[in-house]
Amino acid sequence: MSEYRGYYGKALEFLKQNKIKVGDTIKITTDTDQIATIMPRYEHSDNSHIVVKFKSGYNVGLSLDKIKKIEFLSDAVSAQENSSTIKHSPLLPKILLLSTGGTIASRIDYRTGSVTPALTAQELNASVPELAEIANIDAEVLFSEYSENITPDHWIKVAQKLDSLAKSDYKGILVAHGTDTMQYTAAFLSFALAGFPKPIVLVGSQRSSDRPSSDAALNLIGAAKFIVKSSTSGVFVAMHNSENDDDTACHFGTRVRKNHTSRRNAFETVGAKPAFIISGDSIIQNFSGTYYDQKEYTPKIGLDTKVALVKYHPGYDPKLVENLLSQGYKAIIFEGTGLGHIGRSMYDTIKKAKQQNVFMGMTSQCLDGQVNMAIYESGRDLMHFGVIPLSDMISEIALVKAMWVLGTDAKNIESIMLQNIASEFRE
Repeated sequence: MSEYRGYYGKALEFLKQNKIKVGDTIKITTDTDQIATIMPRYEHSDNSHIVVKFKSGYNVGLSLDKIKKIEFLSDAVSAQENSSTIKHSPLLPKILLLSTGGTIASRIDYRTGSVTPALTAQELNASVPELAEIANIDAEVLFSEYSENITPDHWIKVAQKLDSLAKSDYKGILVAHGTDTMQYTAAFLSFALAGFPKPIVLVGSQRSSDRPSSDAALNLIGAAKFIVKSSTSGVFVAMHNSENDDDTACHFGTRVRKNHTSRRNAFETVGAKPAFIISGDSIIQNFSGTYYDQKEYTPKIGLDTKVALVKYHPGYDPKLVENLLSQGYKAIIFEGTGLGHIGRSMYDTIKKAKQQNVFMGMTSQCLDGQVNMAIYESGRDLMHFGVIPLSDMISEIALVKAMWVLGTDAKNIESIMLQNIASEFRE
């Protein structure tokens, strides 16, 4: 039953005896008295604990034999019922918030115990009231997936939706996205929608909105301010710039990586400062020149997933690459050592890949610096065998770009991979 989600055996009987269910606010006595909310549990947990959320925002499992007293205080109340009425201002620009899922776009429904999208306009207005002072926000749920479940097919759906908004009256579009694969989606949108006439900002959160340390509100506010106050188009990722709540970093969608598992400023621009910093009402630009190689909006929405990212390491078995060739892979992005090297044990397989007209690009395992295969003999050998150095392109960005090129203009893959479409490498 949803009102007791995850509870069974002794724990379920305990809740029923005390006439308490998931979502109820209670006063619970162990060594001290505390106010808490009954939380749903992971269904494979034991049956001798209940899970509560204290006012600190953290969930705690309490052993039944440690609970001296428990008192019901109030029923669960849905966020939507408590949300305030949205007042649109004709003086403010319009922004669309497109939800794809992730931590930033979810909340716990205490009545059902399930995680549900929380990006209706009403819920946004209630949870981040500052947004209503920046722009008139419309919200739409495109789909709701944790980012590890996002596939290239989802990239296509997002790109098609955004393409349909190119001539809309929105000042820009926010895309709420899970953080784990956000850089992949940002890269594909950067290539597929090159020249898009409005800013597209992917925004996520490392910590859910029900935690006091959540970064969701600041990230949304910073991203919305960037759209309203900047005159730059393109695809960006907006996240915390530091562990503090001082400012938001806005990164190019092709130069950003998630470099920490849990830190609020987990996203960093590789090899440079973030493209923009949003601090208060100020937008600080940290780059010169242009973002896109092309000026006109010429969407090319397509991809082919027959691309492999191969991380070379000592002892790597060339048969793994031969298996890719037998499966019809059309491009391989090597993440090589140092300046762009892989061992001589791979040479015969690389020659075979070249004979099969497989594109081979070289990136580096190093987090900064450019591939330079002309310095050492091994690098020159690899270039002679057909491996193309890809400057300082991030390996996973090169993977996405190769998928995009194969799906839109495969016969020109080598020249396009070396063309700077959306600032994916530095000149």
